[in-house]
Amino acid sequence: MQRSMLKSKLHRVHVTASELNYEGSCAIDELLLEAADIREYEQIDIYNVNNGERFTTYAIRGQRGSGMISVNGAAARKAAEGDVLIIASFADYNEVELAKHEPTLVYVDDKNRVKRIGSAIPAQAA
Repeated sequence: MQRSMLKSKLHRVHVTASELNYEGSCAIDELLLEAADIREYEQIDIYNVNNGERFTTYAIRGQRGSGMISVNGAAARKAAEGDVLIIASFADYNEVELAKHEPTLVYVDDKNRVKRIGSAIPAQAA
């Protein structure tokens, strides 16, 4: 059996541009693509924290080190500059691969610079 699982996530990135008159896709800083193991033209799901929009598009390489998150084409109607997004990629895994599977979670600061790569922040003990 194959299961579709979260492969990687860019958590709470900020939209830096929204380009309606563009052919489509989402331009993402090359450093963020590398950190999240997302390849150019890979399908991504985007969840807009500000307005609840959820949509699918593909990633394209943005300028390295720029912090760029540009939502383009028709998707530009679903995200505005300054909105906070979660960008997720998924892959299919067999049962053997699942035994070792852990998604790559990339946490950023308010300038879309990588703060941490790893698992979720552990809950504080009460």
